[in-house]
Amino acid sequence: MAANPAGPSGAPRDAPGAAGAGFDMLDDVSAAAYGHAAAAGRFDRADIADVLGLSPDEVGTAEGVLTRLRLLRPAAGDPRTLVPVGPDAAAADLVGTTERQIRELQDAVTDVRGRLLSLTPAYFEGRRLRNRHEAFDLLEDGDTVQSVLNGLSARCRSEFLAVQPGGARPPSVLGRARTSALAMLERGVRIRSLYQHTARGDLATRAYVRDVTAAGAEIRTADRVIERILIYDRETVFIADRRKAVRPPAAIVVREPALVAFLCSVFEHLWDGATSFVPDAPPGPSLTDDLKRSILRLMAQGHKDETIARRLAMSVRTCRRHISQLTEELAADSRFQAGYNAAMSGLLDDNPAQDGDHRDDSHPLP
Repeated sequence: MAANPAGPSGAPRDAPGAAGAGFDMLDDVSAAAYGHAAAAGRFDRADIADVLGLSPDEVGTAEGVLTRLRLLRPAAGDPRTLVPVGPDAAAADLVGTTERQIRELQDAVTDVRGRLLSLTPAYFEGRRLRNRHEAFDLLEDGDTVQSVLNGLSARCRSEFLAVQPGGARPPSVLGRARTSALAMLERGVRIRSLYQHTARGDLATRAYVRDVTAAGAEIRTADRVIERILIYDRETVFIADRRKAVRPPAAIVVREPALVAFLCSVFEHLWDGATSFVPDAPPGPSLTDDLKRSILRLMAQGHKDETIARRLAMSVRTCRRHISQLTEELAADSRFQAGYNAAMSGLLDDNPAQDGDHRDDSHPLP
């Protein structure tokens, strides 16, 4: 039988895509013809047409498919006779060149990656030296602030610490914060965040805390905390800059090692005195006592209701309700007398946490 090296489509045997096209055409008729040729030791068109009940055109089509798939080849010494080839040998013949090219490309990729990664120590050493000279960055543009925060979160490798004053945060901010926190936790980053007690009463905050703690984050609350700080890998600290009335506020990025270490120790001090935030548990007596002591201290210092509410991240109305209850509990006729009675009763004996004038902002960080 004459071989048809071009196949039924007329494409050369080595044309690009011939293998894929031929495989798509490997139907039951071609497979049956191949099986009969394998049993007979050669591709006999007349015999196959008779046994399989095929027309000459159908036999020709099957021959073309099998030839393109390298399953038939001319017999040695008799190129007009086609003999079957084993599937493994046909596959090696058909895709061997492609497999070799793939291996060469993989070797090239591995070589390039290895050469570039060999520069990693030099890069980090250079960055460390550069950071010593660029210990502080002042960011005054809101878009730049957000871009830096996104970059710091994406590059965080081992630990993220956060102090988040101001009570409840907007649900939209918490949504972005959830995405950022879960991405870091999935990379194995340890997350510890510190909120104020008043955040416990917010439904959106409790839902956020429930999600991130289930993924491994640790959340605690305190009656009062310092200004917002975000610490990445104990190497870089983000601090909101409140000196200018812009929104989102300006920020300072700190890389100076001694100052970063100090801010880390401040965080640990606050963390040790805070209470675990279990979103589905009701506030315990200790939280109520903390708030009472904080309100009484600020009252004794002569602060107005608005200032007390702002520092404790609660509404003025809620603050005044607490003050009214405290005044009644202490049998006092005035704010001054309430402070005095509280001091005499020992309610103000505990060391207060650091005060701060806290405002909420819209940075989407956990």
